Amino acid sequence: MSGGVELVTVTEDEAELRLDRWFRKRYPALGHGKLQKLLRTGQVRVDGKRAGAGDRLARGQAVRVPPLKLEGAPPPDNGPRPLSDRDADLIRSLVLYRDDSLIALNKPAGLAVQGGTGTTRHIDGLLGGLAEGGRRPKLVHRLDRDTSGLLVLARTDTAARRLTEAFRGRDIQKLYWAIVVGRPLHPAGLIDQKLAKLPGAKGEVVAEADFGKPAQTRYWTVQGASKLAAWLALVPLTGRTHQLRVHCATALDTPILGDGKYGGSRARPSGAPAGLMLHARELSLPHPDGGTLKLAAPPSDQLLAAFDWLGFHMGDETEAGLEALDA
Repeated sequence: MSGGVELVTVTEDEAELRLDRWFRKRYPALGHGKLQKLLRTGQVRVDGKRAGAGDRLARGQAVRVPPLKLEGAPPPDNGPRPLSDRDADLIRSLVLYRDDSLIALNKPAGLAVQGGTGTTRHIDGLLGGLAEGGRRPKLVHRLDRDTSGLLVLARTDTAARRLTEAFRGRDIQKLYWAIVVGRPLHPAGLIDQKLAKLPGAKGEVVAEADFGKPAQTRYWTVQGASKLAAWLALVPLTGRTHQLRVHCATALDTPILGDGKYGGSRARPSGAPAGLMLHARELSLPHPDGGTLKLAAPPSDQLLAAFDWLGFHMGDETEAGLEALDA
């Protein structure tokens, strides 16, 4: 058992971790149920305030940790294990862009960014394959496990701080591609909903709620396949959890192809290629060393399979991309 109450400072390496994952790394013997009870009863606090399991931490925040019963605790995690040649080759094969301050990856769908319950292979655990001089690059933002596309890593502490701040604010422009089931009533527009995390029968879900946080997404139709499906360009103006998936399913009534969580069976029509058809296509971001960097990730194999299934074709009209964000 730990002695008394501790105030533990969040390190730079831990910035942007969910609170529950922070506990899992720091206190691996603390069970999920025990942590939930500590959170419900307000015994865990961040900077003196009550906190939720999904809250993201920031560098320098103080986490109040009450006395913990950790008899039989496993030995502490002493850092990432050496990578196999296969895993090192995998993470290196994902690199799209690299300079002295950052690395951009084209993350495949199905590979989680960080570990969690039942997740042992993830981007965070593979970053040793990109280390130079003993320094591993650092995560500065996230993508859902089933979303493919651009993921940016920082190579220095200064870059990590500046990029993290940029992703938290509105200094970064993002463009996603999605294939949705059905056609939006209006081919282009602005979605403006308040979203909140709510308990569901199969775990937490995000839904529209009057008490939720503002969430805005610009969208336009790139191509359509009769009334069956549409290829949309999506520009999130805010960064809520599952924002694009919920906006497509509820505001547009066109769930993203493969998104059973928010679209149910309708999102999985017979004969469709497997996978969530959501791809982080382009980013325009302030470079930590000055200027603006624009990046683009080629579509994933699963997205190309869906294009082929629906008869969509990439052409000059689809390459407006980030230029359209400046309009």
